[in-house]
Amino acid sequence: MSKIDPNKLLISSDFYSIQGEGISSGIPSYFVRLGICNLTCGMSRAFTNKLMKEQSLEDGEIFVGDLHAEGKATWTCDSTSQWLWRGEDKEFDYLINRWKEEGVYDYIKDGSVHIIWTGGEPTIKGHQEAIVNFHNYWLSQADPIGNTYSEIETNGTIVIGVKLFNMLDQINCSPKLANSGMTEKQRIVPAAIKRIMEHDNYQFKFVISTEEDIKELFRDFVEPFNIPLKNVVCMPGLDDQDDFHERTNFVLEMAKIYKFRGLTRLHIAAWNKTLNV
Repeated sequence: MSKIDPNKLLISSDFYSIQGEGISSGIPSYFVRLGICNLTCGMSRAFTNKLMKEQSLEDGEIFVGDLHAEGKATWTCDSTSQWLWRGEDKEFDYLINRWKEEGVYDYIKDGSVHIIWTGGEPTIKGHQEAIVNFHNYWLSQADPIGNTYSEIETNGTIVIGVKLFNMLDQINCSPKLANSGMTEKQRIVPAAIKRIMEHDNYQFKFVISTEEDIKELFRDFVEPFNIPLKNVVCMPGLDDQDDFHERTNFVLEMAKIYKFRGLTRLHIAAWNKTLNV
């Protein structure tokens, strides 16, 4: 994995939208998608390397990876086209200026618009350092930043360091199940899971397609780590409006049985497969 410059932000894309998933659903948010991920859900590492070499995936394209096509996974990461090519190193002022251009700077300062650090995987060591350094740089400016609200979206396989941990207002962890095609060792890292549970505000957000997925998340995560059900969110394996009502109904019916929080994917309902809107 290439070294990340901690004094810049390696941004694949950044955009103002509405949070479509999890406990912050519906809240206006500014997404900062950082490049590179340590997992390749739906894809083998060889397949990912081939894509990177050929650069045969167009920006915004949603596709079926090789593990998905072979039946070894039931889905492919829908943001692959965003993080796979790494992104571009951006000076810290870039992001501040983008917020001002979008007219959301003051709303981010007072917490009305959330900052969402996503990826790729934003807890990769270089990204952790860069996010903290960005935050400190912003604090050093003459203009006070007020009551910002920072969320991070992580796959829960990398331990979050003290500085970033203390900076975050919310941790959204999306642990991967066997349906991702990743091995158990790749996707379950006990130290990282336990670290997240030390935070005052966290959620474990699972994508489910079948009742077997639910049994797996209880067996591999909820029960061994004693995760409270109030911190467990499930949403459907859904990437098309045509399946929205049926898949949402499935999750809500399962929530009645298993007592987790059942939600859906609002961005699919509004914008279907379009990314970064």
